[in-house]
Amino acid sequence: MKTYDLVGIGNAVVDVITQSDDSFLAHMGIEKGIMQLIERDRAEQLYGAMNGRTQTPGGSVANTIAGAGALGLDTAFIGRVRDDTLGHFYADAMNEAGIDFVNPPVADGSEPTSRSMIFVSPDGERSMNTYLGISTGLTSADVPPEVSGNANIMFLEGYLFDHDAGKTAFREAARATRAGGGKTGIAISDPFCVDRHRSDFISLIQHDLDFVIGNEAEIQSLFETDHLDDALMMTAALCPLVVCTRSGDGVSVMEGTTRIDVPVQKITPVDATGAGDQFAAGFLFGLARGRDLETCARIGCVCATEVISHIGPRPETDLRAVLRERGLL
Repeated sequence: MKTYDLVGIGNAVVDVITQSDDSFLAHMGIEKGIMQLIERDRAEQLYGAMNGRTQTPGGSVANTIAGAGALGLDTAFIGRVRDDTLGHFYADAMNEAGIDFVNPPVADGSEPTSRSMIFVSPDGERSMNTYLGISTGLTSADVPPEVSGNANIMFLEGYLFDHDAGKTAFREAARATRAGGGKTGIAISDPFCVDRHRSDFISLIQHDLDFVIGNEAEIQSLFETDHLDDALMMTAALCPLVVCTRSGDGVSVMEGTTRIDVPVQKITPVDATGAGDQFAAGFLFGLARGRDLETCARIGCVCATEVISHIGPRPETDLRAVLRERGLL
């Protein structure tokens, strides 16, 4: 039976990326800098309006799994794709990257493979327009117990909380991992997602998770407060480990009542897509390798810095060499 260092469950989304200016966003009615869920007809309209498209396998947690795999972890990803062109592109690309994509493309069902149209502005802000398609139909049946039960770390994507079947699959996967001696955690994903499912989120964090990773807005949204210090303490009272990314202000890690603040070097992003995902990849790599929490956060910051220096949500340089140079590997 294969044991994985890290297994992710999330939306299997093909990222379609292009560069655009603010006037284009305004003309197309795209709200700058946020993730907007869209319907199928809107997805087709935006896809058709994109010039110079770059296509990559994406999804927040999938990007994290890919980054962690590139650092050397043995990884798997659980997600749904359709038996269509984009679905096969996604599955093949994940497997070619060394990630076990454990779900075969689904032949039935009317929804096509999920895709996100990402418009990158000259200032690096990304405006994401995501059609979730078939990936939202994830249920417990899509989570092989031989995978979830043999994960040292299980990482869940908050976006999947929009459906009751996804919530159930999360809880069952988390419990299977913990029963096998592993740790489970979640990427909060989006403050609006928290707003829709606050009580369920808090219940999952309190009863089924060992760690939470989110940015300032996401952590604050859990308890509807504008005070980050309060939000961190309240979350840490429920969950053993809370990790909060604060953009140019660094990272705050809470373990019980102990807080660690790790600074970052501020740089102007070329493309902010994937910064949080790759931070999580580096942090979880450190966690899987038994490093102390400050080192985990520093590794995460190195990974986030690399990914915002180029277009696209996954690393393009040999991060192991960078970490070795900095004495972090």
